[in-house]
Amino acid sequence: MLGASAALAGCGESAVNEPASAEGGSQQSEEANEHAEEAAQKREETAEMARDREVLSEIESKKREESAEATAKRREHEAAVKAKRLQETSSRAAKQLEEKARKQATTREHEATTKARSPAKPEHPVAHAE
Repeated sequence: MLGASAALAGCGESAVNEPASAEGGSQQSEEANEHAEEAAQKREETAEMARDREVLSEIESKKREESAEATAKRREHEAAVKAKRLQETSSRAAKQLEEKARKQATTREHEATTKARSPAKPEHPVAHAE
């Protein structure tokens, strides 16, 4: 009888182990699903981080471009102001030169008119003592 109970016990263990291995298989399947979900979530987070980096890069690029445009406009304005000042300065200088030339011309005309009206004086007096 002992042999029969050992045989039965062996069969019982086998029957008990089968449900355990079925539970183990479902547990492994559950773990595999969890790992797959974690991996999918990690891929999604990685993709989201990559999108965020790209958006940040675009924003920074736009800020640099706007800053460069503002700098260019400022420099252009400064150059225009400087050019206007130079033009005004040279215009004033040209007017001053014209006024000076006009005064000199007027003075020469006055001198010429005065010279023409006055009698001519001999440069060297000639002696009439002969």
